[in-house]
Amino acid sequence: MNAPTQRNRLDEEESPYLRQHEDNPVNWQPWDDEALEAARERDVPIFLSIGYSACHWCHVMEEESFADEEVAQALNEDFVPIKVDREERPDVDSIYMTVCQLVTGQGGWPLSAWLTPEGKPFYVGTYFPRESKRGMPGFLDLLENIRNSWENDREEIENRAQQWTDAAKGQLEETSGSGLDAGERRAPPTSDVLESAADAAVRGADRKFGGFGTNGPKFPQPARIHALFRAADRTGNDEYRQVALEALDAMASGGLYDHVGGGFHRYCVDRDWTVPHFEKMLYDNAEIPRAFLAGYQLTGDDRYAEVVRETLAFVDRELTHEEGGFFSTLDAQSEDEHGEREEGVFYVWTPDAVREVLEDETDADLFCERFGITEGGNFEGTTVLTIDASIDALADEFDLATDAVEDRLESTRRELFEAREQRPRPPRDEKVLASWNGLMIDTFAEAAIVLGDDAYADSAVAALEFVRERLWDADSGRLSRRFKDRDVRIDGYLEDYAFLARGALTCYEATGEVDHLAFALELARTIEEEFWDPDRGTLYFTPESGESLVTRPQELGDQSTPSSTGVAVEVLLALDHFTDDDFDFEGIAETVLETHGNKLEANPIEHVTLCLDADRLATGALEVTVAADTVPKKWRDRLGETYLPNRLLSRRPPTEDRLTEWLEELELEDAPPIWADRTARDDEPTLYVCRSFTCSPPVHDVDEALEWVGDVSAE
Repeated sequence: MNAPTQRNRLDEEESPYLRQHEDNPVNWQPWDDEALEAARERDVPIFLSIGYSACHWCHVMEEESFADEEVAQALNEDFVPIKVDREERPDVDSIYMTVCQLVTGQGGWPLSAWLTPEGKPFYVGTYFPRESKRGMPGFLDLLENIRNSWENDREEIENRAQQWTDAAKGQLEETSGSGLDAGERRAPPTSDVLESAADAAVRGADRKFGGFGTNGPKFPQPARIHALFRAADRTGNDEYRQVALEALDAMASGGLYDHVGGGFHRYCVDRDWTVPHFEKMLYDNAEIPRAFLAGYQLTGDDRYAEVVRETLAFVDRELTHEEGGFFSTLDAQSEDEHGEREEGVFYVWTPDAVREVLEDETDADLFCERFGITEGGNFEGTTVLTIDASIDALADEFDLATDAVEDRLESTRRELFEAREQRPRPPRDEKVLASWNGLMIDTFAEAAIVLGDDAYADSAVAALEFVRERLWDADSGRLSRRFKDRDVRIDGYLEDYAFLARGALTCYEATGEVDHLAFALELARTIEEEFWDPDRGTLYFTPESGESLVTRPQELGDQSTPSSTGVAVEVLLALDHFTDDDFDFEGIAETVLETHGNKLEANPIEHVTLCLDADRLATGALEVTVAADTVPKKWRDRLGETYLPNRLLSRRPPTEDRLTEWLEELELEDAPPIWADRTARDDEPTLYVCRSFTCSPPVHDVDEALEWVGDVSAE
């Protein structure tokens, strides 16, 4: 049975991250039954290494240790080495990252963990150098020490492994509000938790440089921005609004944003948003623009809309499969002029490099002044572009009209973009993940609504159809997580179903096509079947029918992506408006919020998405029902440009006869309340607006409907 561990088996995998390690002398195994059984049969520890393709320190550890013959010999002889792509297996990553954070107080990638053959962890860390340095133990020494402990102190290791596993189970499976009788169950948290989250975001805000935290690194926090906007709208507190706008401005003007090609990098290493960690992740380029769309609705500032347009153009150009789905990542590294892989080299500039492209000296000077490009640079002798001078200041300095400055800067940007396209490109991770595609689909569809551009809806629908065709099994009602070169793997997790359901629902809002709503409802029904535990009152991250691990995790907190539980609750609350008595999606959502209410109240800033859900449950959705064949363009424009928290935009056919066809497709016997008795009046498109069991009269004027919304909100 130990034959699988006699060779490196990663050449059989499709994950770009795993394939990066297929030529290592380490006999890497994927996480599968063969590898786990080999560890049990050989009775040796598992060395688990978790990373992802764009991870800088993962590359470093590979070059230092995993490509080294001596290290490989130690790993192959005394361990079963398993390599995991965290983007493919977030369940495995969640368990062992939780242990790492509990034991060491920190986490990150590469994640290095040593496990018993049963998968219980007994030693954890992140990056280890080959030889000890700067207070870090050397990887070779660690392997020797762990081998000796396994042989000579086995009982102590087994005890520690059990203790750490129990701690992880307590952290990941905790449901402090469950197990109460119906009469004893606490009420769900109110909108107060949203204000608490907003207050915490203000306390943690950097009012000098924007964003959150007063030291580097600086991470985008789109969920916090949404909470601040929502709380500002609810309370009229302008400080909430200002902190959110300061974060948007900092991200749009600093090095986090690619000022030549559009799109956002992962994070910035410094407080003032100058130098990014250069990889571009699909999820960042979905979630950050959603926050900018809200900022545009609130301010009307076209710069926010332009950031969205440029980012979606980048995604369309560089992260889109030719048949519609979205790829995962662009690497931080690419080749320099000497053929060496360097971080950020694709994106940085020097004054000489600018002048080589731009023939006009004034254009070159304008561009360098605008984006702070200097001889000394701000990153290893080169410059990461940041907005360093205002248009007005440049107009004064160069004695030009502001329009002329803007036109010349845009013209030079296009020239420099074309020149940059000739550089060696960063590698692209071309796996298509259902969850991240759901986030991106949602943003394209929301952009179609807010910016009034049907091309964005077309992109959203194309990606949704791509995922449905390749990853959805309509017969079983089950979703797979990953598609790569026609290879489909891994049962979907809660985030796959929840994020994709939200994307499908927003496609319905953007297009009025009932098929997208039907798919969202199918996904929601599977969420109930596979992830909902009524006894514990919670939604788990892994499916009931999936692989059994040492613990079954939940995902309550927001991380680099929003909480999967939070998005699931959000989408269940929304879709409950389109169900009958056979499904109680709102009841599930309410119970989850009840179960975890103590966590939200104790630490709202770590659970912002769930706090937004609590607010939605407390205040109700803003139902905007349009009875018409199509939504009139004026209505679409006005509804899109207006900030309407918890909006649910629902088109239905104008007549009851045609609505019957929809109900058949949705497998509903009767019209749900959002559609019931809401036909078109006077043979004209008709608007119905409702919130908290209060409805406007049917109207043919969108401004009249929005005036009613304003009156209700002010009460």
